[in-house]
Amino acid sequence: MASTYSNSLVLELMETGSNANTWGNNTNTNLETVDAFTAGYLSKSVAGSTNVNLTTSATTDPTVESANKVLDLNGTLTGNITVFVPQKENNYLVYNNTSGSFTLDVAATGGTGVQIDQGKYEWIYCDGTNVAKAELGTSNASELSSGTLADARLSANVTLNNASTISAGTLDDARLTANVTLNNASTISTGTLDIARLGTTADPQFNSIGVGTTASATTGQIRATDDITAFYSSDVALKENIHNIPSASEKIEQLNGVLFDWKQEYIDNNGGEDGYFVRKSDVGVIAQDVEKVLPEIVGTRPNGIKAVKYDRLCALLIEGFKEMKQEIKQLKESK
Repeated sequence: MASTYSNSLVLELMETGSNANTWGNNTNTNLETVDAFTAGYLSKSVAGSTNVNLTTSATTDPTVESANKVLDLNGTLTGNITVFVPQKENNYLVYNNTSGSFTLDVAATGGTGVQIDQGKYEWIYCDGTNVAKAELGTSNASELSSGTLADARLSANVTLNNASTISAGTLDDARLTANVTLNNASTISTGTLDIARLGTTADPQFNSIGVGTTASATTGQIRATDDITAFYSSDVALKENIHNIPSASEKIEQLNGVLFDWKQEYIDNNGGEDGYFVRKSDVGVIAQDVEKVLPEIVGTRPNGIKAVKYDRLCALLIEGFKEMKQEIKQLKESK
């Protein structure tokens, strides 16, 4: 009896007792076909703008293009094209190795297909009619450009080198239960890390911070509804060239403690007047006055606005008090 052929790989199914003189060759052809579709590699030029049909065969033939597992499609495109695979249930690893600003789709004749982005490897599955991308894990988040990872559980160490590569889609019920490294947190411009744990040794950067209140959205500003406690390094072991502030009382005389109103532009840029953090009427000193007598405690921000390190004024007041006390002592002694 004549041989028949399998549906998917078109392997020759030989009847018992047939092909007495060619059984070995036929078996080897079957094995070569299986080898091609488990590890076979095809490099094929699809240059131009014409659709391409991968060659196939109705009988066992490991040399046809569609017998290979990996399809490297290359060349310069001059128009959008579709590469057609056989209308058989199967899967392929497709590499879009083309150049040119055009699209490359993979489909089966008469069915729907999928676009393979340039420079990307994609697993595709053909159900005999339509072609779709296979659901696979990836170690390169940049390949997840869109779509949904439904109920994705990232339960191991996760590194998001650049979260902007996840440009669309949803990590639905994502569980970031282990260490999460955000090398560039600024790329997460919107959304919520529901239970994300930023380790104490990480170096996150934020535009503005609100502690117990809404952040102001003013770059570099921290707002808190309670005390902010910090400890500065003042150990003598860290310092050199130590000397007392000279003529401290004279410097203090050149300063003014003033009552003033903030300009409306400043109030608007800092989230608006709220009676707590931002008030129209305020009290303080003038940075330019302080800069003339103690420039070390005045800084100029990138936008040209000057700011005073108010806590450093304590050192000036201490020395000014000591000088005044010495003057009072001398006056008492002269009487």
